[in-house]
Amino acid sequence: MLTTRYVTGAPNWIDLGTPDIDGATSFYGDLFGWEFQPGGPEVGGYGLFRLGGRTTAGGMQTTPEQGPPSWTVYFQTPDADATARAAGQAHGSVRMHPMDVQDLGRMAILADQAGVPFGLWQPGRNTGLDVVREPGSLCWLELYTADVPAAAAFYHSVLGLETFGVDFPGGTYTTLAPAGEGEDAMFGGVVPLADDPAEEEAHWLPYFEVTDPDATVARARELGGTVRMPATDLPDVGRLAKLTDPYGARFAVIRSEPQPG
Repeated sequence: MLTTRYVTGAPNWIDLGTPDIDGATSFYGDLFGWEFQPGGPEVGGYGLFRLGGRTTAGGMQTTPEQGPPSWTVYFQTPDADATARAAGQAHGSVRMHPMDVQDLGRMAILADQAGVPFGLWQPGRNTGLDVVREPGSLCWLELYTADVPAAAAFYHSVLGLETFGVDFPGGTYTTLAPAGEGEDAMFGGVVPLADDPAEEEAHWLPYFEVTDPDATVARARELGGTVRMPATDLPDVGRLAKLTDPYGARFAVIRSEPQPG
């Protein structure tokens, strides 16, 4: 499961790039109860979304040249430079070379073998998100891709991620966990694009925990968001829905089923 006990290869940060940070702040604040703490000019206005005083995500205003509105997931690495080199060797690419963010940590933006962007975070004073798996915070991730084996091989080579197959009626769900942590550390899954008509291109999709998916969907629509998949029950997993914010950034919400143990 996703935790704040961050180890190499674990997701430890997520942030939003949006053309309207004020509008996004209003949207996610209403939807999840987040407050936005803007940063100063020394960090380009990059700020923190916080819930009850704990950081749930980062965010900043971006331009079309920086890419479409989107959520980006970051994975922990002890050496961002070495991991960026490994991505190139595995037929990925480096979109933003490793750079220090004051004394907070070292970051980079890469793309996998299918062109899907993701980030690296080498912790300094900032070790990662303060809260996960609680209502209003990140609880799961999915990678949609045309070639699941190729994606699994890439992330294993670059981040050491291990895969586990989880059987369900009609097939097997490929899950991801940091190296050596076992199945209990699964934090996400890899899904063939062909299996989900709601997904048209390869990307990482963040899931946020909510107490009432139906109410969240209705409120997102009222606030100008788009419903890509209405609230749906998935046996033994939970009730989930897929949305976009008013600017086009994709995300999902879920009320997770309690897991044994």
